[in-house]
Amino acid sequence: MVMSDIQRYLLKVDDDKASAEQIAKETARKVESKEIALIDVVQSLGEYINDEDAAIRSKAVTYLSHVIASLPETALSRHQIQVLCQFLCDRVGDGGAILGLMKLQCLRRFNGEMATMTLRAEQDVEDLVQFAADQENFMGSPDLVYSLLEHFQDLMIRPHSQRLQILELLHELMQNHRSTLQSLGNEAIVGITDLVSGEKDPRSLMIIFSFLHVIMVEWDIADQAETLFDSVFCYFPITFRPPPNDPYKITAQDLKARLRNCIAASSLFAPLAFPQLIEKLDSTSPNVKKDVLQTLTSCVSSYGVTAVSNYSVTLWDCLKYEILNVQEEDLAEEALITLQAIATRLGKGLDSTSQTTYLATYLKPIMAESNKQLQEPQHKQAKPIGQILGSLGTSSSSAFLLIVKAIVPALLTLYQDADSIASQKSLLEVLVQICNAAVALDQMSDAKLSFSGVEHPLSSFKDRLFELFSQALMGTASEEVTFRIVALQGLLRLCQIGNYLQKSEVGMVVQYLDEIVLTADVGGRDDVRNEAVEALVTISKIKPHLIMDITFPAFMARLPDQSSGDQDSYIITLEGLARLSVERSISDTLIRRLLNKLETVLSSTGPATYTQALLSTIDYVLSRRDLSADPNLGSYHEKIVVSFVSRAALASVNSGPPMLTEPSTLEILGRLIGRIIRALDEHKRKSVALETYTFFLEPEAPFHAVLYGQDVPEKRRFTLILSTWILASVGSALQASTLYTVADDIDLDSFLNEIARLALLETVPLIRFYLLKQLALLVNRSSAPQGPNDAFKIMQDPLNAAQIVDPSPSLDATPVVFWIAKALVLRLARTEEVLDHVLGLLSSKSHGPASARGFAALLAPDEVLSKENGAIIRLLARQRVFSICVPRIAKEFRAAEDLAKPHYLIALSGILKDVSTEVMMSEINTLLPLLLQSLDLPDQDVKAATIDSLVVICQESPAAVEGHAKSLTARLSQAATDPKKATAKVRFNALRCLQLFPGRVKESTLLPLKASIIRGILPSLDDPKRHVRKAAVECRAAWSNLGEPDADD
Repeated sequence: MVMSDIQRYLLKVDDDKASAEQIAKETARKVESKEIALIDVVQSLGEYINDEDAAIRSKAVTYLSHVIASLPETALSRHQIQVLCQFLCDRVGDGGAILGLMKLQCLRRFNGEMATMTLRAEQDVEDLVQFAADQENFMGSPDLVYSLLEHFQDLMIRPHSQRLQILELLHELMQNHRSTLQSLGNEAIVGITDLVSGEKDPRSLMIIFSFLHVIMVEWDIADQAETLFDSVFCYFPITFRPPPNDPYKITAQDLKARLRNCIAASSLFAPLAFPQLIEKLDSTSPNVKKDVLQTLTSCVSSYGVTAVSNYSVTLWDCLKYEILNVQEEDLAEEALITLQAIATRLGKGLDSTSQTTYLATYLKPIMAESNKQLQEPQHKQAKPIGQILGSLGTSSSSAFLLIVKAIVPALLTLYQDADSIASQKSLLEVLVQICNAAVALDQMSDAKLSFSGVEHPLSSFKDRLFELFSQALMGTASEEVTFRIVALQGLLRLCQIGNYLQKSEVGMVVQYLDEIVLTADVGGRDDVRNEAVEALVTISKIKPHLIMDITFPAFMARLPDQSSGDQDSYIITLEGLARLSVERSISDTLIRRLLNKLETVLSSTGPATYTQALLSTIDYVLSRRDLSADPNLGSYHEKIVVSFVSRAALASVNSGPPMLTEPSTLEILGRLIGRIIRALDEHKRKSVALETYTFFLEPEAPFHAVLYGQDVPEKRRFTLILSTWILASVGSALQASTLYTVADDIDLDSFLNEIARLALLETVPLIRFYLLKQLALLVNRSSAPQGPNDAFKIMQDPLNAAQIVDPSPSLDATPVVFWIAKALVLRLARTEEVLDHVLGLLSSKSHGPASARGFAALLAPDEVLSKENGAIIRLLARQRVFSICVPRIAKEFRAAEDLAKPHYLIALSGILKDVSTEVMMSEINTLLPLLLQSLDLPDQDVKAATIDSLVVICQESPAAVEGHAKSLTARLSQAATDPKKATAKVRFNALRCLQLFPGRVKESTLLPLKASIIRGILPSLDDPKRHVRKAAVECRAAWSNLGEPDADD
């Protein structure tokens, strides 16, 4: 006998729900294709729908629901929908009907008559689903909701999945039919709060808080305010912590935000909320107190003015403790926000300063407390009082007026009578806070409107404040750094208040600041100077003409016209000018004047340091601008790129300024011209590319290109630094047909050979370094199909490619090999062959040491060979190099001779320093034994890189180091305590790594080592470097606490 679909479904549903659902889908397909009638499906439920076993009845209804859910929208007629609605509503108590009703309610043929029919059913929750779906025809029925509430009084003992469905239905009804539900009144409120009482699941609570908030805001809850408040406040404070990998992504903050919205939803809650929240401020938990403060802020921002005013003074009495006796800075900040919110609420729309307003009543005890505390400004309360006044002052213009009237006269009198710098400083800080509030209000449009047509509250104190701040800044000894900084900040705030100071007064402030910057001691503390520069930057944004009229002439006059050995005469001035170049008009003027000054300096004689400083300043100013959109870009190209490059080339043959022949000067100039060339359009960059080696000079000029030359003087060879930067910055505009203008009929292979030859024969390290960069650039960016192959041939035999027949014993081809390898692996060209070749060099006695060090350059970032300069750098290049090299290094290290083993370890450290943590951790088991042995190498750079890798491993996978804990900690301890052999970087990193072990590695593993480690790092406490001593103290503390009970235990 063939089993029916319902029988097959019932057999499968317990063990294989997916197969059971597939059976229901097959039934739906048959109904859709008219193979069977829908009435036959319903009738097939027969004995199962009336079975005494509730579980079987539920499964039968669920089967029908799955069938309905699988049907397309047009498959059911209106009559069929009506029959199914009646059927499912009659059997809602059996469970499983929700899915089917959800499907039916979405159908277009579901109409008002069916909703009415549904209402006549047993009025269960599925009736509600059906009823809520028809948004156009739903007219409301109290009986429906009452039935829901009565049927599910036992909601909390049901499985969560059922509870969640019911709550989602109620939420949907609240969302789509608010006006109808609102008419149900108080009984519905009581029923709903009873229904959801006791829920603890986060997903359900998110829904509950959402629809309860709708009731609180939109319904008339005057008679049920306490009921509603209690239904949500019982969850305060939220202490939920989501489980790991929570698929629902509900955070404690999400729950707190929704609960907070409910508590702050109605002013009727004020008599209930404020006393209970104030009581919870006594909690010892900082998290609870922070939650309370944030909830108070929400309440005062939402409740009515009268409700807030009734508790404003009480709230001040509670909140002032958190601010005046600060224990947690973030709690004090939250309390300030709450105080400000109260003032904002009470002052909203207020344009009166009468003492009878709610705002004045609130501020009166605060002003009294402030004046009392300021009588002894040296006490620690002076600072928080300033914060309170500043925070309240920004709440509204009315609050600011009241504060100024109550505080400033007394404050000025106290300052005049103060007998110490410390007292004056505390009082000045309070004044600065009030001025901060004035500046903040000035930036608010509504506050500006409040002050329009009336005198600024601080106007009557302007002369006294200006005099007071000026005397404190300029008339106080330079040793009083913090006092002068406070005074400087006060003067700046006066300048920032709109239309407060006269132009001449702001100009006087600018002169003060100029004097501070220009007379600062280079070797002394620069705190005041830095503040002065930042103040000038701020003023430049509001009064740029004063900077150009006063500051620039003063600064430029301090710059010498010729270079000297005294850097103090210009370093501070140039630094100040550079930092001032924020506004476009100012930076334009600065560049013009610096270029003029540079012309004057180049016509004189002396050290090149001044020239370098001027070029560096210009480069810094241009680095802060979008040069591609700069209208002066063409001028920079002519006046900087063309002019200085050509003059540097002529200087190399003694026909130009000698300062432009210094290598350091050429490097700075190279970076500067590179920045400008990159911003040029492609057409212009192509024209620049033609001058890579000829430097914009005419053929008859005394300068001749270095390439293909014989016995070129060293001074002229230094121009290759500029060639490298031009070559890099022209990027994609570089064309083989336009680059090689130094010789006719030259191809890429020959050109690469020439660069390699020059690099191999070069004796000056810096010139060789830039030649190697050129070689790497040409190889990496080559678009020729044969480019990588030609480069690989050179890499395999550089001497033969460069046609060097009889090389000297000191000639080292390794750098050429590795820079070509770098260029190829970054673009993932012939990667395996390239890495196979360089790895093979590690076993060589003659090439091994140099090759091992070469791996450090393989993946290292380079300012020339960079994406910014058009280099081809693939995202997976580092991962590819790591995955090829590390396993092979590990394998060959074990088989290598003792003399060659260090080569592999040095190479490994060179690779690891430039790969990501994720990549490194993939080979953790292979790496650890090698890293341990790397710590025994004398090379300090290798040791430092190794410890950096170990720090990452300890942080990411502490379990991996447990088996090596004894040997690893011993080596790190030794590295940390020998200033004669280990560099400061190694000593610091070793201590930092040791400090990571406690708290990460198992205590049972570390406790036997505790005494020896603490004893071993004792010498580091007397290390000559301060930062190393500090690290030693922290490391010893971490190990000393190992195994000790917590303070809370």
